[in-house]
Amino acid sequence: METAILGGGCFWCTEAVFLDVKGVAKVVSGYAGGAEPDPTYEQVCAGATGHAEVVQIEFDPAVIDYHDLLEIFFTIHDPTTLNRQGNDSGTQYRSVVYHLSPQQQAVARKVMAEMAVVWDAPIVTELAPAPVFYPAEAYHQDYFSHHPLQSYCAFVVAPKLAKLRAMHASRVK
Repeated sequence: METAILGGGCFWCTEAVFLDVKGVAKVVSGYAGGAEPDPTYEQVCAGATGHAEVVQIEFDPAVIDYHDLLEIFFTIHDPTTLNRQGNDSGTQYRSVVYHLSPQQQAVARKVMAEMAVVWDAPIVTELAPAPVFYPAEAYHQDYFSHHPLQSYCAFVVAPKLAKLRAMHASRVK
């Protein structure tokens, strides 16, 4: 198994998408990239910790490689908006790829270059070495499956899942 740490706005969206991808064994919502140790959701939402909402993904590279994982990531969120995804704005919602090895860094650069032609604006995704990952509170884990009718889930998360299924049907569990 390998690990990836990605931030594409609200972690509920990113988590729901990757839980549906073949080869992904586990997805944990959490925080990374800031200075505050063991931050709370309220602290991160206030925007003062420097942390981004991210997901830590455990995946089987024999089923889905890091390149394909990142290709999905760059198609299910907008990597061209700085510190914003839809109505969610602030540094905690930034687009970020935290690499865990020089190989992941190289693959991320390659995918970002490949995806640059897909978007009408420049990709602003941060690419940085993986910092400490802090799991989010238990009530954030697998949020979409527990609250599919909640308005944010219905209007923001569900369309991202539909996009995954339309654009990457062969990769869906």
